[in-house]
Amino acid sequence: MSTSLCHSDVSIGDELPALDVPLTTAIIVGGALASRDFTPVHHDRSAANAQGMGDVFMNILTTNGYVGRYVTDWAGIDARIQGVAIKLGAPNLPGDTMKMRGKVLEKADDGTVVVEVVGKNSWGNHVEGTVRVTLPTGARE
Repeated sequence: MSTSLCHSDVSIGDELPALDVPLTTAIIVGGALASRDFTPVHHDRSAANAQGMGDVFMNILTTNGYVGRYVTDWAGIDARIQGVAIKLGAPNLPGDTMKMRGKVLEKADDGTVVVEVVGKNSWGNHVEGTVRVTLPTGARE
């Protein structure tokens, strides 16, 4: 989004646009390495197999990045994330798709909104949580 939402543009219950993230080995390994998570299960298939997984799986830092991206893509460049609270569930594996969905749960007078985010794959919910984000309070120019 090249413009930002203003606080007045948002209402409790608003749904964010869907974001489907195709999961590839490159995304999973690249995210782990970029976040300096060298745990073998995130980049070495045989290590993941030894832990009972069918393939490498996404680390929490990459998931957190996608949660932040999802909200800021919706909110725009002037939005500021104030807090993220997530929990992981089903693993994200290559060949699947993480379907990100969200809605506005709270709206405060100081420009802050709380967005509920769920990222689901074919196994179930990969990530659930909330993102507290501050939006500009001024009118559009």
